[in-house]
Amino acid sequence: MTALIDTTDYGDIREIRLARPPVNALNTDLCRALIEAVNHAMGDGARGIVLAGNPKIFSAGMDVPYLLSLGDDRKALLDAWQAFFGAARTLAESRVPVVAAITGHAPAGGCVLALCCDYRVMARSADPARPFALGLNETQVGLVVPEGIQRLMRRVVGNYRAERLLVAGEMVPAERALDIGLVDELIDQQEVVARSVAWLQQLLGLPHHPMLQTRALARRDLVEALDPSLIQLERFVDAWHAPDTQQALRALVEKLGK
Repeated sequence: MTALIDTTDYGDIREIRLARPPVNALNTDLCRALIEAVNHAMGDGARGIVLAGNPKIFSAGMDVPYLLSLGDDRKALLDAWQAFFGAARTLAESRVPVVAAITGHAPAGGCVLALCCDYRVMARSADPARPFALGLNETQVGLVVPEGIQRLMRRVVGNYRAERLLVAGEMVPAERALDIGLVDELIDQQEVVARSVAWLQQLLGLPHHPMLQTRALARRDLVEALDPSLIQLERFVDAWHAPDTQQALRALVEKLGK
């Protein structure tokens, strides 16, 4: 579809695969391409969507080196974050069910996208000693998790467990993620997309309109969580420039460069 998105159709189910090497870091262009891809899928009559990433990396989250390169350009920073939260809202508000095919690690923004989907199928690492992990690790890199995003985590793991994970910025290994409900299934990596398609096919076998109407009611809290009043983007971007935040972000970029 674009240089940043690959699509494959399985009947009336469309796989949307993030395709920004090497780790699907979420910059403005990728987020906007994702919004366009989801809207195109629904416009083309898709009845279900699978959101996938690269083998070993679903998405590494926001492109921090790109964001730091923007310096004091507040307009560009706001634009980048608006594109990201717009992508999250597009998934949350999708008229058709969306499964996150979590083909590898999914930190921060990658985890947010997965939490906005209806169902999460995660890959089991071939090396048990090095499991794939996902989580909202923002505090580890100096960022505040907005109230709306906190609600996404609380929705799937409960209030107290979400508090512990969010405050620590913990990345949760796949097996534990399954135990606590952060993901719904754990399966061999090569089977993740196929299982995601199969889950959607089963769901789409139900009487269509009652299923969709019930789904819309059940997901109302998810959509409300992403209301701009609960994200407070202006305040979020103000905090981006705090000295300890900048120090932590630059340390992360230095680590990534090694």
